[in-house]
Amino acid sequence: MRLYAKLGSAALSAVLSAGLTGAAHAGAAAGGATEWTQLLNNAQLIDLAGTNVEQVGQNAQQIANQLTQIQNQIDQYRTMLQNLEQLPENIWGDAVADLNQLQQLVAQGDGIAFSMGNLDDVLKERFGSYADFQGSLPEDFSSMYDSWSRTNRDTIAGTLAGAGLTADQFQTEAQTMAQLQRQSETAVGQMQALQVGHSIASQQVEQMQKLRGLLSQQTTMMGTWYQSEQAERDLAQARRDAFFNSNVPSTSGGQEMAPRW
Repeated sequence: MRLYAKLGSAALSAVLSAGLTGAAHAGAAAGGATEWTQLLNNAQLIDLAGTNVEQVGQNAQQIANQLTQIQNQIDQYRTMLQNLEQLPENIWGDAVADLNQLQQLVAQGDGIAFSMGNLDDVLKERFGSYADFQGSLPEDFSSMYDSWSRTNRDTIAGTLAGAGLTADQFQTEAQTMAQLQRQSETAVGQMQALQVGHSIASQQVEQMQKLRGLLSQQTTMMGTWYQSEQAERDLAQARRDAFFNSNVPSTSGGQEMAPRW
């Protein structure tokens, strides 16, 4: 059993305030932001972007799977609590650990959106051909990721409001700790925390499916653009090769130049 009960308030505060204060972004592969602007070499940018996009897509699927597992686990906690006055300390500790992981997954999803939107902006800035490809879409990916993040945060805020909680109650760590400590001391408070966590997990499963859809669209567009860009480079290289490797026209057979007196 995981003995995290004494950390209950801190972990729940992270869950309930997820999406309201923003995520810390730390590396696209982990779901955060790669510093794309620091990659001065365009070839390196393209190579790393292709690798990261594929890996981030895999991470998004893993996050969705973990969210589903947490959602099912919270269901079990809620069922147990219906038959008990209060969850035992060791079981509550397990629940807190799952809720804490839920907060981390929410932050990772937000980090993915931030990172991929940032990548989109950098590619548009550096490559005119990429910006042209974007022109065929009703909205660029940077805006779509931003819209996804805002919708996600608003959804979580709505869940908090539905539970009688407000963002103001989670402005500082002290306020959050005090509020959630009160909740964790009774079966009613525990159930409310579990219900909020379950709702957020359920919402995040759906949101991750939408995020994966955006990643798939971006991957397809980037692949098409890259192939076109590579084709143009190959053609230019072929023309250079043809020019420098062409045979010099023969100068023999012409009229002999001789002085005329």
